[in-house]
Formats: sequence, structure tokens, C-alpha cells
Amino acid sequence: MVLRIITGIIGIAISAVLIKIGGTPFAIAAILLALISWFEYCAIFQRAGVSTAYIVGAIPLVLMLCCAWLGNFEEILGALTLGTIAIFLLMVLFDLRPTDVCVSTAGLVYIGMPFVHLIMLRFLQDDRMPFESVDEIKILPDISNEVSALMTHVDLAHVQALFNIDMGCKLVWLLFLCTWASDTFAYFIGSAIGSHKIAPQISPNKTVEGIFGSIVGTVFTAAVVGNLLFAFDMKQMLMLGFVMAIAATLGDLAESTIKRAAGVKDSGFLIPGHGGVLDRFDSLFFTAPVFYYFAVITGLTA
Repeated sequence: MVLRIITGIIGIAISAVLIKIGGTPFAIAAILLALISWFEYCAIFQRAGVSTAYIVGAIPLVLMLCCAWLGNFEEILGALTLGTIAIFLLMVLFDLRPTDVCVSTAGLVYIGMPFVHLIMLRFLQDDRMPFESVDEIKILPDISNEVSALMTHVDLAHVQALFNIDMGCKLVWLLFLCTWASDTFAYFIGSAIGSHKIAPQISPNKTVEGIFGSIVGTVFTAAVVGNLLFAFDMKQMLMLGFVMAIAATLGDLAESTIKRAAGVKDSGFLIPGHGGVLDRFDSLFFTAPVFYYFAVITGLTA
């Protein structure tokens, strides 16, 4: 537990820096995490006797995320389509089993699209395009007159950028905090008073009480962070908290089902105390797309 907490604190600190900076560092981090998730996904099914398209699948995965990074949203579907064709072509050329091909194709959607939406969310109504440097950010308000006497040798754009939070930054923070709240409250409430199993064959530790704790904790987090800190509408935040708790739970159960089929406990060992990247981001695979469309449909960014 101590190792888990220490690793979590370090992870939050790194996430805070990347979310705040945005731009290229955030996009590259998302691409790296997606690639690690892909290889963990392939490794899990390898243990279950399924041969996945390791390299051929990784290429369109990276292309999808790069398209999201550069704002070429129409090309994301093109990269996914070409990747699917390439994987099915392997079946024809190398006489692969249809099951192997379908698992590989599903992996592109399961892993690729959540990270695509995560990147798009960070750049949603961002003052800075992904490829722009910090010097090109439009900073509001302009405080150069008030501090110019004290900051004559400091680049004001860098200083102001440190304290300004754009819409994309707010949205990603809200996404992560709601997802973490769902996992955290479900774990502690379920461990403390959980007795009614919700899916014992998939995840023996998941309980009805834990799900209830997840909903309450996520709604509370969305209300406090979204309304009090970021000034979003309270009704929207209450609705968002409920939706995110359900999505996070389903994401967790989906990954548990995959691991159960392969007979593995953890997807990897990259994150001490947490397992692999899939283990840490399983809920995010469902919450990121749900959050993105919630924000767009409800006009959260208006």
C-alpha cells in the first residue's frame, strides 16, 4: 500500500506538469502510454493463445494519435480504416485465424480511440495549437505593465503561461480527477463495507456498495472541482459525476474481463504497486470518450 501511494503521488505530479504544459509534451506522453498499453494488450492475449498484430497494429495506432495531435480529425478515421485493412490483409497473406485478426482490430479501437479523445480534449478550445511554442500563446489578461519593473530579465510569456489555465487544461483535470475519484471511492468504500458482489466471476472485489461509493465520490468531486474551482454549471457537474462513475466502473470491468480470459492478475509491471499501464488507465479508456462527448453535447466549453 505504501508503494502504491508513493507511486500514485509521483504519477499525479508528473501528470500535473504535462497537463499544464499541454502541447507537444502532453501529446508525446499520450502516444507513449498508448503504445505501452497496446503491447500490454497484445501480451495479455498472447498468454491466452491469441496471436496479435504487434507491429502492424502499432503503426496505425501512432498515426491515429498523431492526427489527433495535429488537429487532423478527419484523418483519424482514415488511419483506423487503413490499419484495419492492413491487419485483415495479414490474415489473407499469412493464413492467420480470424479470431487473432479481430482481437487486433478491436485493440485499435479499445486503446487508440480513448487516447485520441484524450488528446482532442486537451486541445479543445485551447489558446495554443499543439505545434505552437509557449511564446506564441495568447495570454489574457496582460499583466506586463504591473510586473515589468520586477521582471526585466524574465520572459513574461513563460511566467504568465504558468498561472493561466486554458479550457483544455481544465477539462483534462476534471476528467482525471473524476476518474481517480471513482476508482478511489469505490476501492475504499468497497473494502470497508462491501458485501454484495456485483460481478464475482469477473472482478471478485467489485461490490454494490463500492459502486455506490464511486457514484457519490465522483459526483462530489465533479461538483467541487467543476463548479467551485472551474465555474462550470452545477447541474451539469452533478450529471457528469454520475455518468463518469458508471463509465469508470464499466472500463474497470472490461479490462478485468480481458485479464480473466488470459488468466493474469496484472497487465504488466511498469508502475510499481499498480501493475501495468492498462491496469492504471482501464477506467480512462471509457471515461475519456464519454467525457469528451459530454463536454461537446452539453456545451460545457461554451
